[in-house]
Amino acid sequence: METLSSFGGVDLAARATAPAWFSVGPMDRICPSSTVLAAYHAYAGPAELEVFTYNGRDGGAEYVLPHKPAAPRGVFRR
Repeated sequence: METLSSFGGVDLAARATAPAWFSVGPMDRICPSSTVLAAYHAYAGPAELEVFTYNGRDGGAEYVLPHKPAAPRGVFRR
């Protein structure tokens, strides 16, 4: 568990290549926006970032919830 505590999104982002969408709420007290931004900038695949300036932990949840089911459609095609 001690080893796992040193891994984060930034460590794995450079290996990911699927299209990604990041959202961040700068007022989040648990996951600082700097960690989300670092993962976004290290991401190896195409990525979009949406900042919800006045949000915290929810990171724009009520706004993004309707968009989440549609997101994989652009990745998984028949």
